[in-house]
Amino acid sequence: MTDLSGKTCFITAAAQGIGAASVMAFVKAGAKVIATDINAEKLAELENVEGVTTRVLNVLSDEEVTAAAAETGGVDILFNCAGVVHNGSVLDMPEGDLDFAFDLNVRAMVRTIRAFLPGMLERGDGAIINMSSVASSLKGVPNRFAYSTTKAAVLGMTKAIAADYVTRGIRCNAICPGTVDSPSLQERLKATGDYEKARADFIARQPIGRIGAPEEIADLAVYLAGATYTTGQAHVVDGGWTC
Repeated sequence: MTDLSGKTCFITAAAQGIGAASVMAFVKAGAKVIATDINAEKLAELENVEGVTTRVLNVLSDEEVTAAAAETGGVDILFNCAGVVHNGSVLDMPEGDLDFAFDLNVRAMVRTIRAFLPGMLERGDGAIINMSSVASSLKGVPNRFAYSTTKAAVLGMTKAIAADYVTRGIRCNAICPGTVDSPSLQERLKATGDYEKARADFIARQPIGRIGAPEEIADLAVYLAGATYTTGQAHVVDGGWTC
């Protein structure tokens, strides 16, 4: 088991889904966790967890991210978990979807990395974990143009950061999940108008025969936080979807 005792981890989108599961996984590994999210109500559910400090944060705001980094001080691990999934192909996607997807799926990570990386460099050690997806440059998925485009950008960003700072103690990796049960997925299934059929269709495309659990992604995040010889990689956890 990865031991992160004495480490501090900053997690975005930590109030539910993969983010919330990751908060618990990092605490179990011994880390102190700063859990952030724009959803104050859901975030409050983590306030009584030992080892966790919560902070309402809008990662779309340069000012809020900069202030959070200044007030938090240095962290050992940055887990960029915030993101959004849009439906649509290149022809039927609203232009605003692509703009928003780039802002939340890509630029938000740039903001947090710029805010916390200097402190990591000063200490000569740090782990950055970015949430990407197999729906990216790894696999084409129908009706996910904005999402796949921006998640591919996350992979490029991850490799660029890893290459720039590999000699200075910084490790930067990306997690690429397949379909994971989360509030976001549940909303998309309900939005189809036929929840049961939509869920069955999602399960049918999983070679492993089921949808992934948030805790399975969280376990990989903890591993990467302690993996001192791994950087610049896209780590796939998708139940065999891309075999």
